[in-house]
Amino acid sequence: MKRSVPKAFRGSIVETIDTKKFLKELEKYFTRNEKAKIGHTLSKLINMRSGGKRNIREYIIEMSNLARKLKGLMLELFDDLLVHLVFISLFAQYGQFVVSYNTQKDKWTLNELVARCVQEEERLQ
Repeated sequence: MKRSVPKAFRGSIVETIDTKKFLKELEKYFTRNEKAKIGHTLSKLINMRSGGKRNIREYIIEMSNLARKLKGLMLELFDDLLVHLVFISLFAQYGQFVVSYNTQKDKWTLNELVARCVQEEERLQ
């Protein structure tokens, strides 16, 4: 097994006969920095802007997928926050739609948001 490890790593890994210890030492060199991954994914989510080139459903699903990735990294964003992030990132042409949501007492789920955004997109075209 040691022969399959590149020579560059062999010298920096403690010599051991025990396979489990060897693999644990090797794992230290290949672990990802979860904090950096969280920061990068969260930055992508926050800086997203809806583009006129793709449809709104795909855009919201992409934002939802980024939120799921964050959940997998032990940083859960609740649907209410994600709904507001979507509204913040919408183009100005959705301004009346956003005002309409803000004047309602009810909160929308992510599925309701997708359905209503698709209707609004069709109305705007």
